[in-house]
Amino acid sequence: MNHKTDNGPLLAEVLAEAAPADFRDAMLGETLRLVCRRRRRRQTRSGVAVLVLLGLCGFFFWQKNLSPRSRAPAPVTRAVSPNYQLVQTRPLSAGAIVATQPLAAGQIIASGETIGVVQTSRGNYHVLDDVELLALVSSHPAVLIRTGPHSEELVFANPEDQKGFPLN
Repeated sequence: MNHKTDNGPLLAEVLAEAAPADFRDAMLGETLRLVCRRRRRRQTRSGVAVLVLLGLCGFFFWQKNLSPRSRAPAPVTRAVSPNYQLVQTRPLSAGAIVATQPLAAGQIIASGETIGVVQTSRGNYHVLDDVELLALVSSHPAVLIRTGPHSEELVFANPEDQKGFPLN
């Protein structure tokens, strides 16, 4: 593929004058030696890479096939105490059973003399109108709100007053 040009013979003449006669042979020998060295290095690198890959494959295969006991110790089984207490029951004897009996009519005991009955009589109260209601709470600000014809609501401005307050 080399195309000879006019510069080829000129170059051969220049090198022929300055170099010894075996210079060309020495250059060719040195070039061949370097090429052989590079080829050996490539082959050595390829061989080392193959050996490393084989070694890694062997290592992973060995790790995969190891027995599980060698990785971690076997779990120790301990006796587990139950978190409950078993209770066994037996029927009580007849003497241990308590029974009640009603008292006779003459044996009833009362702790008080009599019980007082309270009755409400009619007419002792009257319905407060709006003015009387607002007069009772005059010391506390409040508003009477009508929600219908017969329904009203007393709302205090202070929420604490809603809980109640002493009236004088």
